Amino acid sequence: MHREGIMPNMYTFSAILRACGKIRTLEQVHALILECGLESDVFVRSALIDMYAKNGDLESGLRVFNEMETGDRVVWNSIIGAIAQNGDVVKVFKFFARMKRAGFFPNEATLTSVLRACTGLVSLELGQQVHALSFKTGRDLIVNNALLDLYSKCGSLEEASLAFDKMVERDVISWSTMLLGMAQNGHGKGALNLFERMKETGIKPNYITMVGVLFACSHAGLVNDGWNYFKSMEKIYGVKPGKEHYGCMVDLLGRAGCLEEAANFIREMKCEPDAVIWRTLLGACRVHQNVELAIHAAKRVIELEPEHEGNYILLSNIYATSSRWDNVVEVRREMSERGVRKEPGCSWIDVEREIHVFVLGDTSHPRMEAIVKELNRLMGRIKDIGYVPDTNFVLHDLEDEQKEEALRYHSEKMAMAFGLISIPKGRPVRIMKNLRICGDCHIFAKFVTKIENRSIVIRDPMHFHHFKDGECSCGDYW
Repeated sequence: MHREGIMPNMYTFSAILRACGKIRTLEQVHALILECGLESDVFVRSALIDMYAKNGDLESGLRVFNEMETGDRVVWNSIIGAIAQNGDVVKVFKFFARMKRAGFFPNEATLTSVLRACTGLVSLELGQQVHALSFKTGRDLIVNNALLDLYSKCGSLEEASLAFDKMVERDVISWSTMLLGMAQNGHGKGALNLFERMKETGIKPNYITMVGVLFACSHAGLVNDGWNYFKSMEKIYGVKPGKEHYGCMVDLLGRAGCLEEAANFIREMKCEPDAVIWRTLLGACRVHQNVELAIHAAKRVIELEPEHEGNYILLSNIYATSSRWDNVVEVRREMSERGVRKEPGCSWIDVEREIHVFVLGDTSHPRMEAIVKELNRLMGRIKDIGYVPDTNFVLHDLEDEQKEEALRYHSEKMAMAFGLISIPKGRPVRIMKNLRICGDCHIFAKFVTKIENRSIVIRDPMHFHHFKDGECSCGDYW
C-alpha cells in the first residue's frame, strides 16, 4: 500500500494496530500515526490504548489518553478496560469517576471492565455497587456473565444463583460460569444438576463446561461418574481432554485416596504433566499422609518450576511434619543457592470499600491493638472447647511455646480478627489469601465460626473455603 503511494487512514491504522505483537512495532506505527495527523481519531486512539495495555505498557497507553481532551465514550472505555486488564482496581474507579464527571454515562462495555476489575481483587462490595448501576444502564449478556463471574469468585453463590435465574438470555459461557462457580464453592452435586439442565436447553458444552463438570465430581466424591464423563467427553461432546481436565481427574482420584491410581494416571497422560498436576497429587499425598509419594511429586514440581518458592515450601513442609529437620535444612539451602526467596503470607479483606492487607508478622495496621485483643479473646474461647494449635505447620525447629506464638500472627488469623470486629454481625467475613491456607488457620477458622455463629469465606489460590458452624465446605481436603 505504501509502495503504491496510497495514504493510510483511520481504518487502516485501526486494523494495523491490532496486528502489532511487539512493543517496538507498535511504537513505529504510533510514530506514523502522528506523522499522518490521525492521533486525535477516536478509533485510532482507542486501538493505541488497547494495544499498549496488551503489550504490557500501560504508561504509554495513559499518555495517549492524557495527550488531549477525550470527547468520546469509546476512548474512555478503552482506558478503563486497559487499567482493569492491568489489575489496578483503585485506578479503575478513579477513571470511572472521571468519566462520569466528564459527562459520559457508562455503558455495557464500561461496566464489564469495572466488574472484571472487582473480580480480580475479589471486591464484592464494589461489585455490588456496579451491579446496582447496571439497572440504570441496562445489561447485555456480557455484563450478566461478568456478574456471574464476580459473585462466584467472591464466594457469594446465593447472589450468583439469583443473577443467573434472572437472566433472560444465557449462552454456554453463562452456564459454564455458573456451573464452575458452584463446583468451586463446594456444591458439586448442584453443579451436576445444573449440567443436566444445560443439556436440556440444547446448548453444547465446551472445554470450560467439562472442567466444571469434572471439578464438581471431585468435590462430590463421585469417582465413577467422573471417569464416565472424562472417557466420554470427546466422543459425546466433541471436547478433547486438556491439562485442566487431567488435573481435575488427579484431584478426583486424590480426594478419594486412590493415590497410586492417580500417579499411574499421570504417567499415562497423553500430554506432558505440568507443575499444577504434580502439585495436585502432592496435596492429596499430604492429606492422606503418603510421605514417599509426596516427596516424589514435590521433586517433580521443583524440576518444572525451579524458581517458584512455593514448591520448596511444600517439600519443606512435608519433611517438617515428619520431623525430618535435616531434609528441611537441605531444602532451605537449595533455595538459598538458587536465590529463591519465600513469598510472605498475605491476606486481604474488603471492609466498607477499603482493602486492608495483612502480612505474616506485620503489626503495622492502625487497629493492631484491637486486632490482638480480639485474637487473644478468640484463642481463649476456642481453647476452652478443644482447639489445640497445630505446630506441625511451623517449619522451624522451635520450642512449642515459640511455635504457638508464630502461628498466632499468620495473616489470615489477623484478617479474620479484623473482619469480626469491623463487619456487622449477620454478614459473612470474606478474605483473600495469596498462598494456600495454613492447616492450623483452617482449624482455627472452624472453631471461630462455631463459637461466634458467623460465616467466614477464605479464598486461596487453590480453593474456596466456606466456614460455618464449625465445618468447612472443602471437607478438610485442600
